[in-house]
Amino acid sequence: MASVTLQGGTLKPLGDRILIKIENQEQTTAGGILLPDTVKEKPQVGQVSAVGPGVKTDKGERVVPEVAVGDRVLYSKYAGTEIKADGTEYLLLAEKDILAIVE
Repeated sequence: MASVTLQGGTLKPLGDRILIKIENQEQTTAGGILLPDTVKEKPQVGQVSAVGPGVKTDKGERVVPEVAVGDRVLYSKYAGTEIKADGTEYLLLAEKDILAIVE
C-alpha cells in the first residue's frame, strides 16, 4: 500500500475509485489503558469524501457507484492507497474494496 502526501490540491477520484476519510481509532481500552500506535489495529471504517463517476461497461454505459458522499463505510483491511492532505488521512480505493455501508 503506497502513501502519498498532497498539499493545497483537490482530489477527484476517477472511474470506480472512492476517497474515504479514515476515522480515528480509540486511543484507550475499556479499562482506561492508553494504547501506543504500535499495537493499534488499522481502522476499517471511514466516511466517503468523494466518489468517481463510475466504470464504463463494454457497451460504453457508465455504472454509477453504490455509495455516495457522506456514507459511512466498512472497507477491506489492506485495500487502497493512503493519502495525507492538509493533515487529514484519506484512503483512495476501488468500489469493490468497500464491504458495507454502516448505518
